[in-house]
Amino acid sequence: MDTREYIIDKAVSLFLTNSYEAVSISDISNAIGFTKGALYHHFKNKEELFKAVVDKCFVVQEIGFDVETGTLLEFTEACLNHAKQTLETIFSYTEGCEIINYMSLIADSFRHYPGFADQKIKFVIDETNKIKQIITRSIERGEIRSDIDTSLIAQSYFSNMLGMATPIIQNQSIEQVITNLKGQLDQMYLLLKKV
Repeated sequence: MDTREYIIDKAVSLFLTNSYEAVSISDISNAIGFTKGALYHHFKNKEELFKAVVDKCFVVQEIGFDVETGTLLEFTEACLNHAKQTLETIFSYTEGCEIINYMSLIADSFRHYPGFADQKIKFVIDETNKIKQIITRSIERGEIRSDIDTSLIAQSYFSNMLGMATPIIQNQSIEQVITNLKGQLDQMYLLLKKV
């Protein structure tokens, strides 16, 4: 592991267990056992290090899926696999850290990471549009009913995936969270499926 990655890994737990405001450069320097000068050699300031921590902890990739040929049912399965991988990655950084710490880090990201909110809003819009295209293609192929508002259903579909936070807050395991999400998406699919 290179020095920059080592610093980021050590800073993750500091930013997860304390607010952005509560963590000082001295705290980071002491935690990693480096002088402030050595720390500044790799990061010009606390904000830059914080951004690197957020970028490492909250990498949420788009769901790779062929919008033109894939069915809504196949997309549902891809969503479940993607959600499980994402959760396993996010929660692998620090063992025993409470979910509230991750939620706090996300809130700090919106306040202290310039452009973070815009990135996430764009991501939500792009993914919702992708889901709308999949729903439209599924209607055209006769997989699901045509008497639905594709925009609202796409938003509902995406909202179900974001709703994973509730069972996580209830300290459910990743497997329980995915099982819960699968149940929700399966029920939505049954309501949409053409009879």
